[in-house]
Amino acid sequence: MSKDQKPRKLASGRVKRAVFTESMKKDHTILIPDMLPVHFGIFVKVYEHFGYKMELLTNRSRTVIDEGLKNTNNDACYPALLVIGQFMEALKSGRYDPNKVALLISQTGGGCRASNYIYLIRKAVAAEFPQVPVLSLNFSGLEPNPAFPMSIPIALRLVYGVLYGDMLMLLYNQCRPYEVNGGDCDRLLERWQKRIGKLMGDDRKFMHTKPIYRAMLKDFSAIERTGEKKTRVGIVGEIYVKYSPLANNDLNEFLISEGCEPNVPGLLDFVLYCAAAIINDARMYGKRSKLTAGYRIGYSLLYKLQREQIDVINAHGEFFPPHDFEHLRAIADKYMDQGVKMGEGWLITAEMAALAESGTENIICAQPFGCLPNHIVAKGMSRVIKQAYPNANIVAIDYDPGATKVNQENRIKLMLANARK
Repeated sequence: MSKDQKPRKLASGRVKRAVFTESMKKDHTILIPDMLPVHFGIFVKVYEHFGYKMELLTNRSRTVIDEGLKNTNNDACYPALLVIGQFMEALKSGRYDPNKVALLISQTGGGCRASNYIYLIRKAVAAEFPQVPVLSLNFSGLEPNPAFPMSIPIALRLVYGVLYGDMLMLLYNQCRPYEVNGGDCDRLLERWQKRIGKLMGDDRKFMHTKPIYRAMLKDFSAIERTGEKKTRVGIVGEIYVKYSPLANNDLNEFLISEGCEPNVPGLLDFVLYCAAAIINDARMYGKRSKLTAGYRIGYSLLYKLQREQIDVINAHGEFFPPHDFEHLRAIADKYMDQGVKMGEGWLITAEMAALAESGTENIICAQPFGCLPNHIVAKGMSRVIKQAYPNANIVAIDYDPGATKVNQENRIKLMLANARK
């Protein structure tokens, strides 16, 4: 690195932020981490309609972990390490011009370090690539950037992208383990991602959810499937490790290879959980702001959209729907207060209980080793859930740089052996 490339530091000691400008929209590629392949693939298409070029990273080699370890403090959680490692591996790979690249990370605004990854990323990137901007995707007004705004048209499409991503993930997981002709589900999923991407360019069509849901249901139900009954396994846990194939060593695919049907709660539950946390803060602590009323309205609209999706799936009658979020809240109240919101808070407990209650008694709780909040609300609550549902078969799997895939899969195989007894 030449002398004039050294990252400049502010008086506070923090690295000076590289700014993403309006002119960068024309020739910069924005790289995003591989957390939710189905959903993020739709988000990429949303932003393309607004003039941004995005790319979902899929690099999953050991180099990603090594770069994360090299560029992150060793007390950072595993998701932070992987995101930073994936970005750094991409920047060093030669696949991209560092002068024509920006990075994007989501922020929830909560107390978890997930909201602070952006500073760790900037510190790591600035050491070798100080010209690379790091952008924030958030709904809370954090890290504003005039050239990358969260406008109402974009926000609306992202919300519907969550709904369609959840629907596709649900149908894929309920069909893929049973497909007669290998690859049918993958091809159909890809076709629907492209179709939804095109719909996002229309001012109206993407909001007509019912006919789109029915078309999805029709297409997936037409896939030729076996009539066998397979062990259904729920996956809950910290949001990144729960969904990211990089973080959980392709857990979804492993379960399918073991003759199981994965049952993964949708992203909308987490979005509703975040909105409910802000509303709960206002109720419990008097922590009201101008945004509180907006979150109340937003929560009501999102819940209404979830109910609509559930009703359409139930009317079709062939697939089982996601859990009703208000029902999740009611279940959570049996075990803990909804003021418990660090990590994924009461949501993990509620999802485990709801899965056991609805017949998915085999549950994997995927969590980063050392994430104390999630250990408390997940592993720490499994005993009381087993007391309420004696047939619940719950195993907590820790993911970190030193945990071997073989050991993780052996523990899951032991759980499945118990399930099949």
